[in-house]
Amino acid sequence: MTIPAEADDDATIVDPGMARAGAAAAARRRELDISQRSLAADGIINAGALISFEKGRSWPRDKTRAKLEEVLKWPPGTINRLRTGAPAADASTPAVSRDDAAGDEGSLIAEAVVAAANALGSTIEALPPVDDPEFTTRISAILADLRQLEAVAARATRIGRVTPALIRALSAVRRRMDELTMRAATAKDATLGQRLYAARRTANLTIGETAQAAGVEEDVIARVEAEREVPASAADAVEVLIGQLDWG
Repeated sequence: MTIPAEADDDATIVDPGMARAGAAAAARRRELDISQRSLAADGIINAGALISFEKGRSWPRDKTRAKLEEVLKWPPGTINRLRTGAPAADASTPAVSRDDAAGDEGSLIAEAVVAAANALGSTIEALPPVDDPEFTTRISAILADLRQLEAVAARATRIGRVTPALIRALSAVRRRMDELTMRAATAKDATLGQRLYAARRTANLTIGETAQAAGVEEDVIARVEAEREVPASAADAVEVLIGQLDWG
């Protein structure tokens, strides 16, 4: 079994503010149950451009942002404000050091990540029972959003000063991901990545230990758990390991 391919989540984000705005917009879209396809069909933004924006890789034009804000039920200018994080300082505002600016940026990203994660709360509460045919599809979509938020916070820790707020935000997102992935893994049609994560966590194995036990590279384990494409032979090896760990 192979995992469906998706866009490379490791692409460099030049502007952290762009990532912050994109992550918040993605979470809001999920909260309102608006599909990428419907936005494209309504002429708001095509799917490729939307994915690129939500992953923090591109910035929509003014007219497109205005249309998105209307659909997302946000006041005009919200997306741009999410990117900037705060009103631009005027000439009377004292200058701040680079370290202070980095700390402010980290705090702003943390706030946006937490806000976006909280926005998923109602979507999580509305999940159907585990045995519902739509359960896996819907919880997988939520987990995809959380992985994106995790990536935004993790990148922020690498490109700027690590703040307590940023660490708390990253920790909160990862706790929610852990909780939902363990829940997702109990479904009959759970994905390979969800079942692997649950089996690994139940056995208290690290990614490295799991890779060694399965006879694959560590990157394979990370990619499977991130619902990314791996060779069929590697997926088969992971499937065998899950059976050996007696999960599901």
